Amino acid sequence: MKFRPCIDIHDGKVKQIVGGALSDEASGKTNFVSEVDASFYAEMYRSRNLSGGHIILLNKTGTPEYEADLTEAQLAMNAYQKGFMIGGGVTLENAESFLNMGASHVIVTSYVFRDGVIDMPRLEHLTKTIGREHLVLDLSCRIRTTPFDVQKENDNCETLKNSGSYYIVTDRWQKFTNVKLNHDTLDLLASYCDEYLIHAVDVEGKRSGIDSELITLLGSWDKLPLTYAGGVSSLSDLTKVKALGQDKVDVTVGSALSLFGGDMDLDDIISTCSKPL
Repeated sequence: MKFRPCIDIHDGKVKQIVGGALSDEASGKTNFVSEVDASFYAEMYRSRNLSGGHIILLNKTGTPEYEADLTEAQLAMNAYQKGFMIGGGVTLENAESFLNMGASHVIVTSYVFRDGVIDMPRLEHLTKTIGREHLVLDLSCRIRTTPFDVQKENDNCETLKNSGSYYIVTDRWQKFTNVKLNHDTLDLLASYCDEYLIHAVDVEGKRSGIDSELITLLGSWDKLPLTYAGGVSSLSDLTKVKALGQDKVDVTVGSALSLFGGDMDLDDIISTCSKPL
């Protein structure tokens, strides 16, 4: 299991925001706002040879705030060329520009999952244009009990697990698709991308513990690299991810990382992830 670093950018600053709390109308609950720019974190990750991390741009495209996010992301990629994947507002029209900025991959959700379904012509065209080796699909998900049941922020995740399924969400995790996250979906999309990034949105940013059921699901599938994000709050959580994911699911840590105001040390995380199962 590898540790995958992350840099989330909102309003031109490195931040940590509670998953599912961000929308066009609200900036969401913020756990952390950095006083240094993104290059500081990129250099720290580069010095430890931590590749395959992700930069996520959290503002709406076409806004001044999104442009500020792009400027900040460029600082990180200048410090660590090809060290990061980047997502947030990626489309067919701009995907190559992100690769030219120094990203190793682009991360896509909303462009491909449109009107609640997978837009296969868009996906096929995107893969053909930039190459499967440069595409990561973000299959971040939430639990839903009925096809049109909108998840509330304060819903009890443990209770819903017994009666619901994981569905992929889009538009900063505000909109449910009708696409279940299961082995069939992972199989269907595997020939179009290089990796999957999957946030457990119901626990993302809350430092409340991992989503064990989701990690077990991911660990029982092994055709592409997978990175799990959400809820990690301790080194013991990392040990659980390694075991439940059968040492095949990589992990990222956000709000719990000491770099982002938490209490988990980066080097301790790297050491725990690299220990044999």
